[in-house]
Amino acid sequence: MIPYGKQQISQQDIDAVVDVLKSDFLTQGPVVERFEQALAAKVGAHYALACNSATSALHIACLALDLGPGDWLWTSPITFVASANCALYCGAHVDFVDIDPATFNLCPKQLEQKLILAEQQQRLPKVVVAVHMSGQSCDMQAIHALSLRFGFKVIEDASHAIGARYNGEMVGGGRYSDITVFSFHPVKIITTAEGGMTLTNDAELQQKMHLARSHGVTRDQQLMECESHGPWYYQQVSLGYNYRMTELQGALGLSQLPKLGQWVEQRDALAQRYDEKLKHLPLILPHRADNCKSAWHLYVVQVAKEKRKALFNALREKGVGVNVHYIPVHLQPYYQKMGFAVGNYPNAERYYESAISLPLHPQLTDAQQDHVISVLEEALHG
Repeated sequence: MIPYGKQQISQQDIDAVVDVLKSDFLTQGPVVERFEQALAAKVGAHYALACNSATSALHIACLALDLGPGDWLWTSPITFVASANCALYCGAHVDFVDIDPATFNLCPKQLEQKLILAEQQQRLPKVVVAVHMSGQSCDMQAIHALSLRFGFKVIEDASHAIGARYNGEMVGGGRYSDITVFSFHPVKIITTAEGGMTLTNDAELQQKMHLARSHGVTRDQQLMECESHGPWYYQQVSLGYNYRMTELQGALGLSQLPKLGQWVEQRDALAQRYDEKLKHLPLILPHRADNCKSAWHLYVVQVAKEKRKALFNALREKGVGVNVHYIPVHLQPYYQKMGFAVGNYPNAERYYESAISLPLHPQLTDAQQDHVISVLEEALHG
């Protein structure tokens, strides 16, 4: 089976992890800090904070922005459920904004319309989570302009988009958002097995996330509420969690990071090859926005909805590990119990009915890609 995504682990990566196993630190230590510093420098952010997952990173990002009961978080329905669940962890409400059918990202025009109505109803969102679907950035300049106009905070869920660029700058630099979140799940661009990272340019937000990541406990005298009793002394000054990244994960991430640019270029080359070889088939191919360079976490094609299931099964039967990203969050049973229903976000639902993710990762060979293309041709013309 040719998987839709696959981690790439070198002997150098293995050696880096083994070195940590022989060191004095296994849980969070100096290697994690070096990984944070290296990634912040890479994307041009002031601060980075490593977590045990991108879900944890989304949670502490929401906490740092003081999202809580009575507040609203809006996000895209075409995403993994974590982009919405992070609001529920904080006791907040969730709502969705329909997608741009070309990019699969949250649509700024739909966002503006929804904000105008929400302002009239006095239920504006406190946070908007902009999901960079497949690795291509949302129109962050437009979303940022709306955030200034309507007074909400912005989290970039860039779980798919480490190594991507928007307006010539690397995603994660934070020009148009308060916090960015990356994922290092094995099928992502680089991996730490599991793991995530928050990035921000705001020292206060960084401090809040730092506390939330580690139980709300600090040894920083400036944050303590009374004088230190000695060098052993610590205080819990807020409620936090154990969301820390281990040294093993940090070592793997630090070893993989220098390959980021190369792997994004390889993904882009594979995506261009798909573009060229699939253009004659009855498929809608991914849209490339002029001001974006996608990290190409996913290569999603769309087929007539009545053919999608048969095509999916035909590809799987011939050893092509296609997948579907994503079932709209508002159609999940848990969310339907909140009152969401079929028909709420028609662009997202139409996209879901026709979408198939084809294999795309740096280890995909030309022969394997040709097999994917051949099976697609046979299934569509058979």
